[in-house]
Amino acid sequence: MEGEVTDEAVVLRREIEPGIHLLELNRPERLNAISPELLGALHAEQAALAEDRSCRVVVLTGRGRGFCAGLDLEFFTGEEGRVRSVPETMRYQKRVAALMTGLRELPQPVIAAVNGAATGGGLALALASDVRIAGASARFGNAFVRIGVSGCDVGVSWLLPRLIGASRAFELMLTGRVLDAAEADRIGLVSRVVPDEDLLESALSVAREITGNSPYGVRMTKDVMWSQLEIGSMAAGIAAENSTQVSALSTRDQFEAVSAFVERRSPAFEDR
Repeated sequence: MEGEVTDEAVVLRREIEPGIHLLELNRPERLNAISPELLGALHAEQAALAEDRSCRVVVLTGRGRGFCAGLDLEFFTGEEGRVRSVPETMRYQKRVAALMTGLRELPQPVIAAVNGAATGGGLALALASDVRIAGASARFGNAFVRIGVSGCDVGVSWLLPRLIGASRAFELMLTGRVLDAAEADRIGLVSRVVPDEDLLESALSVAREITGNSPYGVRMTKDVMWSQLEIGSMAAGIAAENSTQVSALSTRDQFEAVSAFVERRSPAFEDR
């Protein structure tokens, strides 16, 4: 994959360890705000990752001082700063929102390594990831309500209450205030906070732990965990678990995992 992109590309992807791909937003001069070009590149990378069986885990981050500062309003307004037509704006709206469902639908777990600002659409990208690790400089903000629109946008009003609870989510979405990394950690928005210089290594440490498990088991864990956020009863949730477990018990990798445990060695998974 290296050589397919250059540092001029607005989204960079490379395999930094076997099975672990780093996906970097690359508009550091704009704190990686989402432009039409970046939007298209992210969709293209999601589509490519979905078909890439060699990739086991994705680490998502931003180059420079920010993770992602949300939508770049310079690109999404018409002449004299006026908002574009309703049909055109709706097309952009749906395309940006589809990034979040795209992250959920990826077979690989996504670890958001949040450096600096994660606001607006950038917050949504972090929320739609499977794991969030924050650098000490990380800042999280749902700024939509502060620019004259609803705080409910691109999946945030669905994701945030499920991660931190409805009470806290209401307050944050109605005020639009910004959280620092310490508060994000305290309320459970992130898994941990680390020094900025240790952020990538911390994300890689989690990614290595994930790649130590069977590929099918990891894919099914992500799939069922997300499904459980939508399932309406414990009985239905258990039914989903049961079918997943029975299918996993029929894989070669499950037999290999048990054999490796008994023989006190590392498993050699084949994704079969």
